[in-house]
Amino acid sequence: MIFALAGCTQAQLHGFLPGFQEGQPAVTDNAQRIANLWVGSWVVLLVVGAITWFLIIFAAVAYRRRRGQTGLPVQLRYNMPIEAFYTVVPLILVLGFFAFTARDQAEITDRAEDPDQVVEVYGKQWGWDFNYLTEDVYTAGVQTMPESLGVGGTGLIEETVPELVLPVDSTIEFQVQSRDVAHSFWVVDFLQKMDLYPHKVNYMTLNTTREGTYAGKCAEFCGDYHAQMLFTVKVVSQAEYQDYVQSLRDQGFTGRLGPEFDRTPNLLDNEAPSEETEVQ
Repeated sequence: MIFALAGCTQAQLHGFLPGFQEGQPAVTDNAQRIANLWVGSWVVLLVVGAITWFLIIFAAVAYRRRRGQTGLPVQLRYNMPIEAFYTVVPLILVLGFFAFTARDQAEITDRAEDPDQVVEVYGKQWGWDFNYLTEDVYTAGVQTMPESLGVGGTGLIEETVPELVLPVDSTIEFQVQSRDVAHSFWVVDFLQKMDLYPHKVNYMTLNTTREGTYAGKCAEFCGDYHAQMLFTVKVVSQAEYQDYVQSLRDQGFTGRLGPEFDRTPNLLDNEAPSEETEVQ
């Protein structure tokens, strides 16, 4: 068993999850934690499955009807030890899965007190706005669709996919929300995604640990061109990141693209009670 595991690749050792390369750290600190939870859960489930299948096969073979036997075997109303075992063990498994999941979820969703960078992410049909709040710059992007795409078609123009640039070895806080309908911010190799809703801010914090280019997409069906709502994440060195920020300033992309560009600006007004209603 040990020799078999020694020959596995990093992807295989991490449950075939994306984002792992031989001799390289995980893309983020949370990715390693999530992979450990995934692999640990599968190990437990495989052991339970193996025991269950063994007992099923053993019972079918050991207690099968032999040649010459007639009638019914001895009937038992119940067996307290076995019934207690079948009740307690699943309960322990469920509580164990819940405890480890709750522990990791608490760590993953915990906001950093002083993040190195705060990035505000707006999802929109069908693109992304990225506000680098710490640097007071922004980028806005919607992938250009081929004219022949049509509703329900497929197509991709790589150079027009919105790009999010992050510095390596940094604590990043994402503040995500939507300009119109429900979206989901998903960087595949980060092994994390966060839902985006209009007028509600969700938070996601992580530490970048490896440079590279990673695919991102919307993971919530949001309309006709949902499949084209893509973006790219580039994790670069600190020097490259500062050069990128300066290039945005040189192009005049300073400030913030805020809620004034939302497609549902009156949503909160419609939900709030009027003064007359409060008086009544």
